Amino acid sequence: MLIGTCILSIYLSGCSSSNRIESQNHAKADAASSVQSKEKIAELPAPKSPSKLMMLQSVNNTKAEAAMITIAPPPYLAPGEMVVSPPLLSKQKYITDSAYIPVQDTAKYQKFQENSWKLVSEDPVSTFSADVDTGSYANVRRFIQQGQLPSPDAVRAEELVNYFAYDYALPDKDQAHPFSVHTQLSSSPWNASRQLLRIAIKGKDIAKETLPAANLVFLVDVSGSMSPAERLPLLRTSLKLLVSQLRAQDRVSLVTYANGTNVVLPATAGDQKSKINLAIDQLTASGGTNGEAGIKLAYAQAHAARIPGGIDRVLLATDGDLNIGVTNDSDLKALVERERKAGISLSTLGVGNDNYNEALMKKMADNGDGSYHYLDSIQEAHKVLVNEYTSTLATIAQDLKLQVEFNPALVKEYRLIGYELRALSREQFNDDKVDAGDIGAGHTVTALYEIVPIASKGNIDPLRYQATKTVSKTQRKDSNSDEIAWLKLRYKTPSQHQSQLIETPIKQDSLVSNIKAADQDFRFATAVAAWAQWLRGSSLIAEFGPKDILALANSARGDDRFGHRAEFIRLVELSAALHPVQRPRTKKAKPESSETVSP
Repeated sequence: MLIGTCILSIYLSGCSSSNRIESQNHAKADAASSVQSKEKIAELPAPKSPSKLMMLQSVNNTKAEAAMITIAPPPYLAPGEMVVSPPLLSKQKYITDSAYIPVQDTAKYQKFQENSWKLVSEDPVSTFSADVDTGSYANVRRFIQQGQLPSPDAVRAEELVNYFAYDYALPDKDQAHPFSVHTQLSSSPWNASRQLLRIAIKGKDIAKETLPAANLVFLVDVSGSMSPAERLPLLRTSLKLLVSQLRAQDRVSLVTYANGTNVVLPATAGDQKSKINLAIDQLTASGGTNGEAGIKLAYAQAHAARIPGGIDRVLLATDGDLNIGVTNDSDLKALVERERKAGISLSTLGVGNDNYNEALMKKMADNGDGSYHYLDSIQEAHKVLVNEYTSTLATIAQDLKLQVEFNPALVKEYRLIGYELRALSREQFNDDKVDAGDIGAGHTVTALYEIVPIASKGNIDPLRYQATKTVSKTQRKDSNSDEIAWLKLRYKTPSQHQSQLIETPIKQDSLVSNIKAADQDFRFATAVAAWAQWLRGSSLIAEFGPKDILALANSARGDDRFGHRAEFIRLVELSAALHPVQRPRTKKAKPESSETVSP
């Protein structure tokens, strides 16, 4: 018995010693592994389920504010361990054990300054090109839905306003021109002493069945940067939505580019949908981005499959991140312009976020006589490629230019809201060689001016050494006193090289005393324009903010068949929550007080 006990004691002692040695070895291995892990921390991907999410959000592109959202840790993480999965923001850091991996934001937007006030006595004429692009609105929506305010240069007022459908009267069937023109005046909601002038254009509608045969070339970027779900996978689904609208007389080609280029599908009849969809489903992303070679091949394919009297168009789908071949914007613009003159237009479907080159996407569409759209969801793809199929493909008027001459007897100052990138000189209005925006079937174009009536206080002081012209009541009566302005429009019918002119007066009798009395489309467009200016941090709408914008938009929802106006209202609410809280203005210190009060 005693001997057995001794033997058992010796055995247990040996096991304990062995366990201690093994535990020490494991501890050394863990320590070495920890050191090695920290050295290679930048190479480790973030797990799918985070314990804590740290987001660095850029506010107005000037300051970064950090916010931490604590989430219940998954079972495989130790309590207190910090791991970050990629948030949806474009500027972010993934943090693990005090190390971080920066994600570079290389998105590009064309910079511009909003239109300033103009004195009618010095500069009475305003000229600009029509614009039916809507990409800015969808991109702004993407920013806000990801918890981030957009870059000011991503916000273009005219594209936000023109994103929505408006119930403007169609042109009469026997009318010589393919669109109708409407004007109305109202008081400005952010300054009662000023007025808003709305110019509204409605293109004639065309049934899909009566459209000319379409020769479409899908040019798809399949480079490595297109692999995320919101890029190539979204485009595959989007293009199949468009395929569902095609007819037997239509033709579709599919061209891809990455390191090289490839004709995945030669011109195929639109009724062979299974064959076209199969080619689209086989698209995968890898390699560099030789956009120039892809564009040249797509145009060659479009020429080879041209349909006499048909619609010849290239649809470029990409994030715009070109890094092989010609990447210079000017060279690509010249290439697109040459093909435009040869009768082949180009539209762009943009996707992406942190590396998105929106400046290039918009510029190429503008110079290709096409339209620019940003796809942030399958719903947006359905809107652009299904609901607005005829508007997207069928052009009813080319190179549409607008020119407004204000009457100095009635208007002191004016400013055009938006269209900064579409500005034209006065002489370009009559130059038919100058390219301008095209209008598709059923398209609406809305432009808003804010004006200062002659009797109201202006924004610009008169010059000291220039003669000041005063207008007498007699002169005012003799100078078309009921006309606020004179509106002129120039456009070309498709395939024509000489423009046609439309002229119409804008009269005072179209004035409604209060924006609340204006029609609901006028009120809603004004709300959208105000939001665009607020997002850009404009000082030109005074204290008019989200609360006022929401009140105006809510009063003008209308039928809202597709829910776009209701969505706008939600975005305004979200943007207000994301906006930095402004400190309330403090009262000035009393004279007898020696303390200084910060403004």
